[in-house]
Amino acid sequence: MPKHPAPFDRSKRPLGAAKLDELALAYVARFATSRAKLLRYLARKVRESEWMDESDAMAACEAVADRMERLHYLDDRQYAAMRAGAMTRRGLGVRRVRAQLYVDGIAEADSGEAIEAAESAAVAAAIGFARRRRLGPFAARGLDDPKLRERQVAAFVRAGHSPALARHILGVAPGDADALAALDAGAALD
Repeated sequence: MPKHPAPFDRSKRPLGAAKLDELALAYVARFATSRAKLLRYLARKVRESEWMDESDAMAACEAVADRMERLHYLDDRQYAAMRAGAMTRRGLGVRRVRAQLYVDGIAEADSGEAIEAAESAAVAAAIGFARRRRLGPFAARGLDDPKLRERQVAAFVRAGHSPALARHILGVAPGDADALAALDAGAALD
């Protein structure tokens, strides 16, 4: 029996360094991203395709990421500040911000200022979380069930807030304008 060459796999498109550079440019033009996220994207594209260049594929990915940094299309410090700010405005706490920056591949040297900013806005973020979820002073009525209260504390903790801060906010009675004003003043001072 004659051997036939394997048919060309149409799902694996040829990829070279030039095409990799085009993919990276399109990615950073579309998404705010970190260096590590760009490298993960490029590595996935290399895995999904057939590498055609003579150079090493991962070395080409690193070279493209270096070029994007030189052109200031990537800035991990700025990305960390933007990401942390967006998360605290959504009501997420410092632990969640720190975890997300770690997942995004931001080094501690680049994420330090962003985490400090999230720590200074921790009370305001927790109040925003309570307002969004209608907990504590923003609830329709008071809370008498201790199990339900602990579930609400757990929601705060999952959002990255400390249990003590959660209990403090949940301790404010619904409609207590003076206590709410004190919480807001405390948030402005922190």
